[in-house]
Amino acid sequence: MRIQPRQELLETWRATLAASMRGSDWAWGGRDKPNSISDAEQLLCIMYPAAEIPGFRLHQPDATADDVLVALSRAGDSVGIPMMLLRVIGEYLHTYVDPTGSPVFSGGTYFSVASPGGPGEPNGDLTPDQRALDVVDSYSMSVTLSLAALGFLRGFRASVKRERLRHDIDELEALASRRLTAAMVGLLRSFTVNVFEPSSGPGGVLRRNVNQSGMSDRRVVDQLQESLAPVRASLNRQVLIGSGTAEVLDNENLLFECGWTWGVVEDAPSEVLGESGTQSLGLAPRRPYLYFTGVALDGLEDLFSDRTRILGLLDEKQQRLANALQLRYTLTRQYWSTIAMFGHGRWPIEDIPWTTSDGQESDYYSLLVTSIAVQDLVLRRATDVDLRRVYQILSDLASRGRITRRPTTGDDTAVALHSPGVPLTLVGGEKLGPSMGWVVSNFAALLMKRTVRVAELAQTTELRDRLLELAGQIWDHLQRRRLKTREAFNLWDQSTDVFPTAPQYLGGQSWYFTERVVECLVAAAGVVAQPPVRSDRLSEHAAELLNEAEHLYDRELLAGSSEAGEPLRESLTKTRLSLDRARMIQHERPGSAVAIATSILRELDNLAAARQDSVGP
Repeated sequence: MRIQPRQELLETWRATLAASMRGSDWAWGGRDKPNSISDAEQLLCIMYPAAEIPGFRLHQPDATADDVLVALSRAGDSVGIPMMLLRVIGEYLHTYVDPTGSPVFSGGTYFSVASPGGPGEPNGDLTPDQRALDVVDSYSMSVTLSLAALGFLRGFRASVKRERLRHDIDELEALASRRLTAAMVGLLRSFTVNVFEPSSGPGGVLRRNVNQSGMSDRRVVDQLQESLAPVRASLNRQVLIGSGTAEVLDNENLLFECGWTWGVVEDAPSEVLGESGTQSLGLAPRRPYLYFTGVALDGLEDLFSDRTRILGLLDEKQQRLANALQLRYTLTRQYWSTIAMFGHGRWPIEDIPWTTSDGQESDYYSLLVTSIAVQDLVLRRATDVDLRRVYQILSDLASRGRITRRPTTGDDTAVALHSPGVPLTLVGGEKLGPSMGWVVSNFAALLMKRTVRVAELAQTTELRDRLLELAGQIWDHLQRRRLKTREAFNLWDQSTDVFPTAPQYLGGQSWYFTERVVECLVAAAGVVAQPPVRSDRLSEHAAELLNEAEHLYDRELLAGSSEAGEPLRESLTKTRLSLDRARMIQHERPGSAVAIATSILRELDNLAAARQDSVGP
């Protein structure tokens, strides 16, 4: 792999502390002023690798790796590093609460004024009430951060002996658990289903997206209804029971889409599975946004991970919420993967660009739908036949997004995917002031993360090599976008170094982009940690070599070589051990078995040649 995830993550850790620490104090914010999302992303640049990669653990001072200590030396020694994290986690958890102590998930400085002519100006003239609105991005990031914090706090507590410090850890654990619960409730209140007539605007878009073989509209609708019947039934039976949407969804002549809108749905119930407390205002429309759906699914993957289950990070109340979210996660994934790969010919996601139900068209939406389809392929362990098609889509998007091809001179519209990004209008926010917007600019990072995830699934060396080569090309692109300024050196993002016509950012680092690059590197580390892809041909070749080596070894024993001098007996003993080792790894690492077998054959041939010379012609 061209990417060296451990070295790159350690370099990013070093750069993160250089940009974040002012003496012993933690400096929040970067290019954007502090908000509940940006500050979580800043902290996750440290916490996420520490939670996901065993060699990056920070909660056991005696077991911290030497290169990790060097990278984080600005924070102190093996004890000073977790103590610094305790302080910073506490600052975050105490900052983003309202006067009653309930967690808040406001978008703050990430919100913008929506503009008909472009993505708007950051911050703009939004009212304080608008900036205080909760947003799904914050719910999702808080799920990931809270889980990482809980795992760290519980692990570090086992290494702590001072009672006062244990008390502080217990307090932070309670705050992190409370924030996790509130984020899960927020995600439940932000889930929505949009139902519409096949002849409506959204119905026409959906029919055009999935109809890749020129079928009649009636036949397309009939096949869609049949393919989506299990999702519809589960939504009616377990998710929307008692709601007006459930009754409408009973009409099988209607089409629908499901997922997450940008915030709490308008008129969403204030009580979810017995959880009430302080609940945020619901203004978002009953229409899913692809971007926020993808963000929610990413956060929920962490919630349902093996790590969360093994460490027992969820209490009984959170487990009930997690079960409800897992159902919505599964149904959403099934819905969008069905839409993305509908039919028997060309997949709809192969027809780039994708069009959303409100008529917006972009390569970024193609990437989002492909990302959700990849999550489904991960869970059902797809074959290489499907993965090759996904590879081609990702490769096309990399080319169209000017990542593996240079941008054209002049006004290249593809540059806007990266900078300033794809603008979204947050419908409903205008009830409290100007029309609200959100700009997403993580195209390259999301493309690399999905490419690496598909490479992890590949079952042949040829496909895996092609995917890793593509991931390497995307990484080269991301490397060129690293900041060169002293205060933000080696963080992200300066897109003008790749796209000269892109807007120039004079501020500091973007934690939004940097955190997503960190996710890519963690995913790459997962690929490296896997066993090599087994080649059947190489395994058969190793078996043939080992059969010959075993036979020649037995001939040496028959010829009495084991009764010769001490050096020859030691040589034969080593040969036996090498044969056993090669047999053991023959199927998992056939290339290594071939190398061992070749060495054994060389040694046995030397013995045979020496014996022949001693006998003479």
